[in-house]
Amino acid sequence: MSSLPIVIGSVILFILAYVFYGRWLERKLDIDPSRPTPCHTMYDGVDYVPCKPAVLMGHHFASIAGAAPIVGPITAAAFGWLPVLLWVVIGGIFIGAVHDFSSLASSLRHRGRSIGIIIEEQVGYSGKLLFMIFCLAALILVIGAFLVIIAKTFVAEPSVATSSILFIFLAVLFGQMHYKYKMPVLPASIIGVIGLALCVWLGLVFPIDIQNKSAEQIWVLALMGYIFFAAVIPVHLLLQPRDYLNSFLLYAIIVAAFVGLLVVHPKIVLPAFATLNVPGQGFLFPILFVTVACGAVSGFHSLVASGTTVKQLDNEKHARMVSYGSMLIESTLAVIALVVVASLAKGRAAEIPGGPAGIFSTGVGEILYTFGIPIKTGTTFTALCVSAFALTSLDTVARVGRFIFQELFYGKGTVDSKKRGIIPAVLTNRFFAAFVMVALGGALALSGKWSAIWPLFGSANQMMAAIALLAITMWLVRRRSPSWFVQIPLYFMFAVSISALVILCITNIMAHNYILAGIAVFLLAVTVVLITEAIRSLLRMKYDRVAP
Repeated sequence: MSSLPIVIGSVILFILAYVFYGRWLERKLDIDPSRPTPCHTMYDGVDYVPCKPAVLMGHHFASIAGAAPIVGPITAAAFGWLPVLLWVVIGGIFIGAVHDFSSLASSLRHRGRSIGIIIEEQVGYSGKLLFMIFCLAALILVIGAFLVIIAKTFVAEPSVATSSILFIFLAVLFGQMHYKYKMPVLPASIIGVIGLALCVWLGLVFPIDIQNKSAEQIWVLALMGYIFFAAVIPVHLLLQPRDYLNSFLLYAIIVAAFVGLLVVHPKIVLPAFATLNVPGQGFLFPILFVTVACGAVSGFHSLVASGTTVKQLDNEKHARMVSYGSMLIESTLAVIALVVVASLAKGRAAEIPGGPAGIFSTGVGEILYTFGIPIKTGTTFTALCVSAFALTSLDTVARVGRFIFQELFYGKGTVDSKKRGIIPAVLTNRFFAAFVMVALGGALALSGKWSAIWPLFGSANQMMAAIALLAITMWLVRRRSPSWFVQIPLYFMFAVSISALVILCITNIMAHNYILAGIAVFLLAVTVVLITEAIRSLLRMKYDRVAP
C-alpha cells in the first residue's frame, strides 16, 4: 500500500477539523476578541507579557511537541499502523486538540491561572492540593529524565551541544531586536532563520566534545543552571523567542518530510494490524493509547496552555490557532513519524541505533536524499532538531513547574492576594520555586533512578489529561454551558488511564517491585478522591439550582 493516501487524507482531515470543528468550539467556549486577556489586565513584565500570535504559536508548539510525537507513534507501531493512525487522527481532533483549546479557554476565565487553580474553584481546595502534588511529581520526573537524555545526546553528538548553546544566544538577540528595537516579526524571523542555519553549520564545524569520564554529569549541571535562569527571567527575553525560532526547525522537518513523502510515496510494509498483545508492552487497550501519548493527547499540554501560553495571549481570537492548531500540527508530525517507520523494510527498524528518534532521523534522512541532500547530512540535521526540541520542552517544564510550586503554597482563596497569611513569602518566590524544582529534578538525574519510575509517566500523563478535562467539565457545567464535547473525551481518558495504572500496579506487584506498585496505587487514590470531590460538587450545584 502507498503512503500517499494516508498522509494526504490525514492532513485534509486536520485542516477540515481546524476550520469547522475549531470554529464551533470557539462559540461553545465563549471566545470573545473584545474581552481583554490576562496579559493586559495582569501585565507584570515577567510572565504576563503580550506576544504576537505567530511568535506565541511557535513558543506553544515547540513547548508541547518535543520528541514525544515522534517516539510515541513509532513505539506503538508494534500493534500495526492502522490502530495508531486511527488514534492519532481521531484522538488528535476530538480529544487532544479539544483538551488543549478548552484548557486555554478555561484559564483565560480564571485570570490566566493553572488548571490547579481551576480545580480549586470548581472542585475544592483539597482537590487543588492533590492535583498540584500529582503534577509536581510528574514534572520533577520529566526534568530528571530530560536532563539525562539531553546530556547523553550532547556527549554522543558534540555538534548538537554547540548548536544548542548558540541557539540560546540567537534567541536573546531575536528578543532584543523584536521587543527592544521594535523590529517587525517578519524581518526579525528572516534574520533568525538565517541565524539558525548558521548555528547548525557552526555546530558541525566546531563540536563541543568534552573528553572526560564525567562529561554527562558536567552537562547535567550546566543544563540545570540554564533551565533555572530560563524559568525565572522575563519570558520575552529567552523562552519565548527561543521556542519560536526552534519551531522553524520542526516546521522545516515536517514540510521536508511531507513533500518527500508526496514525491517518493514509499510503500507501507508494516502490517495494518499486527497483534493485540505486544510482549514487553501489553495489550492494545489501554497500552496503545498511553504509548502514543502526545501525538493524540497529553495532560502536559494543559499545564503549558494554562501555565505559560495563556499569560502571553494578546487577543482571544488567537486562541484557536495557538492551541487547537498547534495540537493538529503535532498530530501531523505523529502521522509522518508513523509513515516513516511503517515504510522501513521488515526488521530494519530494530537494526537502527538510537531507538525511535534514530529510526525517525534515518527515515527522514533517506527521504531528504531524494532532494539531493546526502543521507548523513539529512540524518544528522534531523537528529539535531529532535534534540533541540527536547531542550525546549525541558526549559518549559522547569517554568511550568515553578508556576505550580508557587500556586501550591498560595493559601486557600489567596491566589490573587498580596497577603499570604502564615504562608512564608519565600515559598511563593519565583527564584526559590525554580531552585527547588531544578534541584529535585537534577538530583533525580544525577542519582540515575529516574529510569526506574519512568514507565509510570505515560499513564500519569494521560491521567493528567483526564483530570484537566474533569476541571473543564466542572467549569462548563457551573456556567450552564454545553459540555458534552469535553465530557465524552473525559470518560474515555479516565477509562484509559485508570486501566493502565491498574495493569502497571498488578504487573509490578507480580514482579515484586513494590515501590512502583505503591506509586501506581497512590496515583489511583488521587484520581478516586478527585472524582469523588467532583461528584460532590456537581450534586451541590444541582441542589443549589432546585433549592427555593
